[in-house]
Amino acid sequence: MRILLVEDEPDAARMLAKGLREQTYAVDVAGDGEAGGYQASVNDYDLIILDCMLPRKDGFAVCREIRAARSTVPILMLTARDVVEDRINGLDTGADDYLTKPFDFHELLARVRALLRRGQALRPEIIRVADLVIDTRARIVKRSGRRIEVTAKEYALIEYLARRVGEVVGRADISEHVWDESFDPFSNLIEVYVQRLRRKIDEGHALKLIRTRRGEGYVLTAGSEETGE
Repeated sequence: MRILLVEDEPDAARMLAKGLREQTYAVDVAGDGEAGGYQASVNDYDLIILDCMLPRKDGFAVCREIRAARSTVPILMLTARDVVEDRINGLDTGADDYLTKPFDFHELLARVRALLRRGQALRPEIIRVADLVIDTRARIVKRSGRRIEVTAKEYALIEYLARRVGEVVGRADISEHVWDESFDPFSNLIEVYVQRLRRKIDEGHALKLIRTRRGEGYVLTAGSEETGE
């Protein structure tokens, strides 16, 4: 899942981004409202965390512009002022949730998970594909009841494929949702991580779940369709 964090206070932005990345999210950071609005307009995000008080353009204006562009991306607004009018204003401009600083990071994570579950369709906390089980809250992957140890990025990739089970997912989609803006589109990182997951998830099993559709991308499926190696 790829998140845009719009926060002008460098220390707060750095700490939040670090914490979110440790939870397997890919995070882009913008330091003012104009930069945040631009990034939201050119990238496909799964969620936006938006501070209200920003230089150049405040969070309310950014939120209003995002909704005017007919984007339905979930928006969590942050503010240092516990003022009812601010909360009302934020929700009226199109925010989905509101959190007052200072806040506990675990509460922010819970709100992020709740908003992501609301996206497009209600996202289940447990995803099953044949005997593969992914617990999206605990970030645990099991196959045939055996826990599989995965890195943060491997987990992010398998969860993304699982949320689009049965669909062919191209490199562009994967890079947009699993990696952040620092991803080099000419690198072979995606292929490397897919191969790692294949070894961990499919090796030793007759049914191969991660398959390649040549020239198109990858698909996670329990079906019998022949999709290549």
